[in-house]
Order: sequence, then structure tokens, then C-alpha cells
Amino acid sequence: MLKTLRDITQAVAAAQDLHSSLELLVSQTKSAMATQCCSIYLLEGQQLVLSATDGLDPDAVGQVKMSLSEGLVGLVAEREEPINLADANQHPRFKKFAEAEEESFRAFLAVPIIYQKNVVGVLVVQQADTRQFDEGEEAFLMTLAAQLAMAIRHLRIKAEVECSPDLLHFTGTSAANGVAIAHALVLGGQIALEQPQNRTSDVSHEESRLNSAIEACKDTLTSLSQRFDQEQDNEVVSIFSALQQLLDNASLGGEYVKEVRDGWCAVSAVSRVSLRYIEQFTQMQDLYLKERAGDIRDLGLRVLRLLIEPQRMELEPDVPVILVTKEADATMLAEFPRHKLVGIVTELGGVNSHAAILARALGVPAIIGVEGVLSAGIDNKLLIINANRGQLLVSPTPPLIAEYRNLISAEKALQNKYAQELDLPAETMDGKRIHLYLNAGLLSSLASEIANGADGVGLYRTEIPFMLHQRFPSESEQVKVYQQVLEAASDRPVVMRTLDVGGDKPLSYFPINEENPFLGWRGIRLSLDHPELFLVQLRAMIQAGDEKEQLHILLPMVSNLEEIDQAIAYLEQAYNELKNDVNKNIVKPKLGIMLEVPALLYQLAEVARRVDFVSVGSNDLTQYLLAVDRNNPRVSTLYDCYHPGILRALKRARFDCWQYNLPVSVCGELAGEPIGVILLVAMGYDQLSMNQGSLARINYLLRRVSHSDLSELLQMALTLTSGQEVRELVREYFESRELGAILN
Repeated sequence: MLKTLRDITQAVAAAQDLHSSLELLVSQTKSAMATQCCSIYLLEGQQLVLSATDGLDPDAVGQVKMSLSEGLVGLVAEREEPINLADANQHPRFKKFAEAEEESFRAFLAVPIIYQKNVVGVLVVQQADTRQFDEGEEAFLMTLAAQLAMAIRHLRIKAEVECSPDLLHFTGTSAANGVAIAHALVLGGQIALEQPQNRTSDVSHEESRLNSAIEACKDTLTSLSQRFDQEQDNEVVSIFSALQQLLDNASLGGEYVKEVRDGWCAVSAVSRVSLRYIEQFTQMQDLYLKERAGDIRDLGLRVLRLLIEPQRMELEPDVPVILVTKEADATMLAEFPRHKLVGIVTELGGVNSHAAILARALGVPAIIGVEGVLSAGIDNKLLIINANRGQLLVSPTPPLIAEYRNLISAEKALQNKYAQELDLPAETMDGKRIHLYLNAGLLSSLASEIANGADGVGLYRTEIPFMLHQRFPSESEQVKVYQQVLEAASDRPVVMRTLDVGGDKPLSYFPINEENPFLGWRGIRLSLDHPELFLVQLRAMIQAGDEKEQLHILLPMVSNLEEIDQAIAYLEQAYNELKNDVNKNIVKPKLGIMLEVPALLYQLAEVARRVDFVSVGSNDLTQYLLAVDRNNPRVSTLYDCYHPGILRALKRARFDCWQYNLPVSVCGELAGEPIGVILLVAMGYDQLSMNQGSLARINYLLRRVSHSDLSELLQMALTLTSGQEVRELVREYFESRELGAILN
């Protein structure tokens, strides 16, 4: 049964269009159930339409239509439950559709296809003989319908897009996930950075105009910086501080003034300086420095607007809008009232640009690199931004708008439902307490996230503040950041990972060029080779921890015991230095390691004698066990954290840690996925760390499962041969307990 379900769902999902997928569905389902007819009806507006069949007259496809109050198929959709009849003709709701030629069929089994509480359609099988379909057949069809719901929904949206000749469809790169519907506000095309090269005979007047524009720009940046400082968005504050510094006399601001004193008018001076430096920066090899050319452009355009049309600087749209611009700057986004900016689309920019960082901090869906969008004439037109897929739809049809509104509403309803229990402990039905922690990197809204359902911070990525600086942050700067994180956690435990750069986390001002960075100089290897940096970070952490026992320190990318011993020695050195320097009883934090390198799976007995805890980094552990670079598109399909071999390794790690009395948690993506959580809890893991967006859903899930029931499920999963089979097995478990919606 499991293989048959998998074969059908994979075939449907892989189909190129909706018509092909539905034809595959009915033919394969008919064959799998050894029946004489299979049909599917899709809900279009308030009518169910015969959309594919294998057994009825094929000419009836698209012609047979019924309301929810008509026929047995309508009754299934109306009640949202299956109907199983030995002789359908005897039922009072039976209605004959002559064009379908179904009078020869008597036995009738139909199940609803439901996606996020909304009926999508009805799947029907029929047979000439009078008989009742058995429970196994009914369960099979219900499970198949549940698994196909999402695929059919997505294929319908795709078909709607492709069949609408007036619909403009753009694609780009997602910079901040989310979906929104609003009208376009096109900005940025009114003023070009390239301005006429005009001389002036009144240098004093032009310099005065320029200084006024610079001061006005500084005032704006200061007010924005103060606003985000009050909201503890320190990373965003650092963006505005950097922009303010560029306007100083020692930087771009001085260059503007120098150009005016050389006889150029203020507008020409700003244009000349900006273009000159942008050209220099864009020719640099370093990606971070290349993106700083965008900061120079942002400031240049802002000062030019203040010089040319200061009245256009206020951004106060009457209704929520999706901003469409060539390249959004951080100040432009920050000036928008938060309830008026629901999406961002740009032609230029990078995922690490300041605008992208700010979009993520604001929780606004954003797509970058959308070619040709400014020349498409979309100002004031209705848009759908689906940043989860990097898609922008212009002037969508009413059915498509309805699809997306239902999608947004259903998602909000589910999130609200999960959030209602977030203040309750994550405890299984048979009383097993699971501690849920937060993975964090940015300080933005950290206090509210911690207060809302997390037992603490299971992983604070200290490399994020390092990446947002243009140099290594000083000891005092690090102390301040770490103190804010600890204060936000309100005495709950905080696990801080030491600097983990390299691989997929480059540090722009400390470039590491390697042929295979994931197996190279990264994590603890870099820290141990640079003790001057490592000791500063350890000292900063210990000082931030002060006299409390709240802080735990985590070492990344540990591959041998010698690295642990060296790190312990440096921790002792940093602790002793501070103990002698300060007049208070500072606490030495607990020390743990990331279990990412497979070799340490076989040395946990020795690890337990050295450290206080272990945190399993499932992302890298999976990558190294499968020898797959998850960021390489040629092999990324081979990356599968549900591979039975990975699950056996995780089970072995949990057993050994229990045997050696070594506390263990999981902080990879697996710990925030419903299927992964079920399997991890079945293995005995009771400390899971995840992104804030997963907390409510996982809490809700755990409160509806029994820990004792999961053991059998895990044993079955460990006997399977592929990750896909594992997913299907757990999906069936969810469906049997009416928890299928939590997977969407």
C-alpha cells in the first residue's frame, strides 16, 4: 500500500500540468484499486466539475457540473466526509448525468480532497457490481486524497497563471519569505543617479544647499536609528550608523563638498562622486564590498532627492502597498509605516544587502533580482507576491486572487490555532515533557520571541553580529550584544555557539578561499588557529554571563578530542584572567560541542568525560554522512535528513548520550519539522531547538501525540529503505490522527 501511494503521489506531483496530473491520478488509482471507474471532480467557484475520468465518457470532462447541493458527489463535498454505497442508485441524493454514461455503475466510493480546511474536489471510484468497498479500500482512497491535496492546489494555481494571457508573471530570488496581495507602488525611477554635469558660478550657495541636504539626510538616519534602537533591532541600528558615517566629512560627505568647491553644482557633485565610487566598489572581488556599492547609491539618491524634489521624500501611502523599485535602500523601507508596507520587489540587490536584512527584520515578503519589472508599467496594479517561491503576479484573475486569499487566510487561521496553546508546556498526552528552545541570530524582537513559548535559547549564532560588521567586533561590543541576548532570555538558559564561519557563512573582511570550504577551515578550527580572536570572544561571553549560571558555550565543527582539550584550556585561561581582573564571583559557563562530524559518533564516551552537553547539528551531520553538499544543485536532491541511515545515526547518538549521562539536544532544521520532531521524540530526545516560527506548531503537535505510541512508528521507519518512504509512513500516522494539516 505504501509503495502504491508513493508511486501515485510522485507521478501526480511530477506532471507538467494539471490536465496530465489528473489523468495520471485517475488511471493509476483505478488500476491500484482494481475497479472499473475512477473520476475526479474539482471545485470551481460553487460548482463541482468533472475534470478527469477513466471509466466514464471522456467527452463528459468539463461538461458535467453540479452544485454542492446536487448528487452524491455534491453531498461528499458538502459534508466533507466519505460516502461508501453498495448501490448508489438507491440513495435519495443520487442524480443521473446522462452525458457521463454512468448508469452501468452501482458500487460507489467517494472521498473529499481537502487542503487547509477547504474542499478542493472529490475523488470517486465506481464498480458495476453491487458491493460495499471494504475498510482498507476506503482508507487507501482517503489517504491518497489527503496526500494529493497540496499538489493539486499548486497545480491549479500554476494552470491559472499559464492560462491567463493578460497575467504578467515575474520571477526573482527570495530575500524574505511570505505571501501578500496589494497594489503596486513604483518608486525610484523618478530620479537617476546620472545627472547633467553642470558647473556653478556661486560655489557658496551650492555648498550651502549641499550641506543642508546632508544635514537633513543625517537627521532622518538619526531618527530611524533611534526608533530601531528603542525596539532593540541592534543589527538594523548598525546599518543606519554605517550610513551616517558615510556622510561624514572624512567620507562621502567630504567628497561631495570637495567636488562643489572645485566648481560643480551640488547635484552634479553628488552624482559624480557617487558614480565614481560605485564603479570602484563594483569592480572588487569581495562580495560584501560589492554590495556596499548599493549603500553609496542609496545615499547618493537620497541626497539628490533632497536637492531636487524634497517634497517627495514623505512616504505615506493611503493603503497597504507592495513597493516596487530598482534597488530599495534601508532608509526608504524604514520610513514606511509598518502596516502600509506588505511586500518589496526590486530589480537589483542581494540577499545580504541592508535592505534584505531589514525586510527580514520587519517580516515583510521580499523578492530581489526581478528583471524588467520597472518597465512593465505596473504602478497601482494589483499584485500577488509569493516570496516563498520568488514569484510576482501582476493583475491576477479573480479565481487566482481567491486561491491566494484562501491560502493566506487558512495559514493565518492555523497559526492562530497553534498560538492559542503556546503558553502551555510542550507535553505529550502521556506526560512526557519536551523542552523547546529557540534558534536565534538577530536580536530583532528576541525578547518577545523568548517570552512567547520558548524554554530558552538553544542556539545563538554569534557569527551573525560578526557578519554585520566591517571588521571583527571588539570585546566590549561583543559583551554588549551577548548581555542583550541573556537579558532577553529572562534567566532562561542560553546556548551561545562560538564563531562559526566558513563553508556557507563567509566573513567578508576575513575572506577564506578554498576549493571545498565545507571540509576546510571553519568553526572551531579557525578559532583555535586564531587564539587572539577566540580568547576575546570567550572573555566577552563570560563577562556577559556574569554571576549567573544562565550561559552555556557551544563549540562548532569539532572533529577530534584534541580540539576539545585545546578549547577547554583557552576557556580556563579566559576565565582565570577575568577572575583575577574583576571584583566579583563570575561563573564559568558549561561547555558543549556540536555533534556534526560523524567520527565523534563513535567517541561519545570520551566526549562525555570532557564536556557538559552535546547539541546535534542535524544539517551538517546529514551532509557529512551522505557526502552531499546541500547547496550544490547537482546533488542537493540526494540530501535527505530522513534517510534511514541518518535516523539510525541519530538513534545511536541518543542512546550513547543516555548511557554516558551526557545531556543532548538537536538544533538543526530537523528539530523544527513535524515529521522530524515525531521521530526525534520517539528516539528519546527531549530538548529541541528551532526557529521561532516553528515553536507554536511543534508545541501543538506534541500535545496531541503519545510518546509511548511513537516507539512502534520509529521501529517501522528504521526498517524502510528511503527517506521518501519514511515521510509517507509518518504522514499516514498524522492523517490517522487528523493531524495532516500540520504538514502543510
